[in-house]
Amino acid sequence: MFLSMNWISDFVDLSGLDKVKLINQFSLSTAEVENEIYFKGSDISGIVVAEIKSVEPHPDSKKLHLLKVDAGDGELTDVVCGAPNVRVGMKTAFARVGAKIGEIEITPRPLAGYVSNGMCCSEKEIGISDNHDGIMEITDDVANGTDIKSVYAIDDIIFEVDNKSLTNRPDLWGHYGIAREFAALSGRPLKAIETVDLSKYNDLPKVDMKIEDKLCQRYSCLQVENISAKVSPVNMRIRLYYCGMRAINFLADLTNYLMLEMGQPMHAFDSRKVEKIRIKRFDKPFTFTTLDGVERSIDEDTLMICNDNTPVAIAGIMGGLDSEIVDDTTTLTLESATFDSVSVRKSTVRLSHRTDASMRYEKCLDPEMTVTAIGRFVKLMTDIDSGVKVVSSLTDEYAYHYPQIELKFDKKFVDRYTGIEISNETIVKTLTSLGFAVTLDGNSFDVTVPSWRATKDVTIKADIIEEITRIYGYDNFDVHTAQAPLYPVRADIEKTDEDRLKDLLVKRYSLHELHSYVWAYYDEYKALGIEVEDNIKLVNATNANIETIRRSIIPTQLCQVNYNTAYAPDFGVFEIGRIADGIDPETNLAREHKKLAITLFSKTKDVEKLYMELRDMLAVMADDIKHSALTLKEKTAAHSYQHPINLNAVCIGDKEIGEIGIVHPVVSKKIDKKAAIVFAEIDVKEFSEIVNNSIIYAEPSRYPEMEIDLTFMTSTFMPIGIAIASEKSPIIKKIRVTDVYRDENGKAITVRITFSDSKKTLTREEVSAVIDSITAKLEKKGISLKQ
Repeated sequence: MFLSMNWISDFVDLSGLDKVKLINQFSLSTAEVENEIYFKGSDISGIVVAEIKSVEPHPDSKKLHLLKVDAGDGELTDVVCGAPNVRVGMKTAFARVGAKIGEIEITPRPLAGYVSNGMCCSEKEIGISDNHDGIMEITDDVANGTDIKSVYAIDDIIFEVDNKSLTNRPDLWGHYGIAREFAALSGRPLKAIETVDLSKYNDLPKVDMKIEDKLCQRYSCLQVENISAKVSPVNMRIRLYYCGMRAINFLADLTNYLMLEMGQPMHAFDSRKVEKIRIKRFDKPFTFTTLDGVERSIDEDTLMICNDNTPVAIAGIMGGLDSEIVDDTTTLTLESATFDSVSVRKSTVRLSHRTDASMRYEKCLDPEMTVTAIGRFVKLMTDIDSGVKVVSSLTDEYAYHYPQIELKFDKKFVDRYTGIEISNETIVKTLTSLGFAVTLDGNSFDVTVPSWRATKDVTIKADIIEEITRIYGYDNFDVHTAQAPLYPVRADIEKTDEDRLKDLLVKRYSLHELHSYVWAYYDEYKALGIEVEDNIKLVNATNANIETIRRSIIPTQLCQVNYNTAYAPDFGVFEIGRIADGIDPETNLAREHKKLAITLFSKTKDVEKLYMELRDMLAVMADDIKHSALTLKEKTAAHSYQHPINLNAVCIGDKEIGEIGIVHPVVSKKIDKKAAIVFAEIDVKEFSEIVNNSIIYAEPSRYPEMEIDLTFMTSTFMPIGIAIASEKSPIIKKIRVTDVYRDENGKAITVRITFSDSKKTLTREEVSAVIDSITAKLEKKGISLKQ
């Protein structure tokens, strides 16, 4: 938001003060000021009011004119001008020879065979508007030769405040609220804003107006007629332009001017089109054309301003095209209202249309301001157009009152929070300058929060401390070391496990850690043939691509892998992130889970080898962190990115903590037809809840070990592992897969079993008995030894 120091100076006398220093002080105490400060008008000089005395067409050009201009120096000046609006008797802004406009110095210049001794300027060239349709027309009674800067407020200091820093300060969305801050910072008094006493119109008939919906907190309106002014005064147009708005017409400019001055959006209806004002919502959706000519879809939750049952404006956002002010409008109905901030914010999101008015309504405006704004509007209007006549009494319905907030505290409370000594006098002076009502009884303060700060900003005693200290100046605080007890905090097991998992995957396996958003990106999923599963959705999402929250991180990683297939022939990525698995019916909250997702991509390894590498990673994680063995169990695929057969549950003991699998061939081919892609997803909470097994140290046997290699005709190790484990033989010490291969008879897996006994040397008969039992169990499942 752009702010004008000239405008602020209307309400607080800043003469003799360094205004740039004040702006920087404002940035430290109130709201963040962007880095650049603009010194408007400082780059122009030598521009005066001049009158065109004659206009002759250029003999060799259809666009140029030969002018004689009276610039107040006692003689006529020859000027060549191409503006289409030149005429005899017109007064304009004239840059004499020697004048400067930006970096350009005006000199006598030959133009199409004639010398131009100066330049007639447009408003854009002077920098007071973006109008370049013709030269500036000056209608005020000003003597020729008068420096234009002495006529109009072209010199100004403009600074920009970051809107985000004003979110909790609805009172700062207008110059008057900003002026209150500058008054407090400078120690100068704040001038009362000049308004018309509306009570003198009480005998006039009221406007037919009624609030029919609680979303409207207050609605004030007034009718005026006999409006003759069509164009705003130059100084008003300059202020609007400097603050980022363009001039439209007198009535539109005046409502915008009031909004920028007081922070209160206003709207003017053509009274011929709005006779019976009703504020309400409708039962059924419909379309409505706004002032910008766009047809918008209005739903049942959007509050509307209506002429009886005909919508004429979207409350707090924008007026309708059919009730706008036009060139022949002479009677208007003026609206000044406040609406429920949440309703306005939701409506702007649904409509995908945020305006200067809605930005202010979203911040919880003070309902007490509506009548003052109308009084100010009438004051400015009658000052500019003296023939304007008020034809109704103020019609005001106040449906919702914010509660009055009173806060009590003592001097000790202030000292404890600030850590410095601030006198009672300074506290009272500071709060009073900001509009707070303060009663001091000894060292006890009773503070009443002003209405413009009570809508959502100042609600607790700590807020008062902030008000005192920011005006006092944070840079005035003595720097000293705070004394406070420090207690050791035991690290959370889940967080510790997360850190260890990350370290393991990065340091040992050189995987790349990623961070992603929680959305199931529709376009990216669709490109890979992955279904966006039904899940929690963002209400009124403006982008369907980020509407649904993901159920798994794996599809997100597959999209990331797809973007990086040219990075390297082999790589792996991982992320510890969040997913949501629907809504818990008991709490009505999302079932949120933290997952570890790993995806491996390889153009050089077959999918079986890559799968076993990932399985080994998981086994090492379980062994290093939980000192537990990892097992896999067959699992049925439930998602479109999973291979229909090659999917296994990852278990530690009897607890399932995740899954490991191969990417579905359709998805894999869309990423890279020749690459192997495998994935695993582990529930971090389930993993962290597993109790660490104690490390058992055993004395090595003094007797020799016996290793037996067995080759089974099978494609999976799981049945072999189950058969060996079920044997529960104390002499089996180690099991290891040593080879996997295929021949004409099918696939075979070689397992090396290590046998040992701490008390004796094992006999072949003892070992054979165990082996025979294992092979017998496997033969019952159709798995035989390779002959």
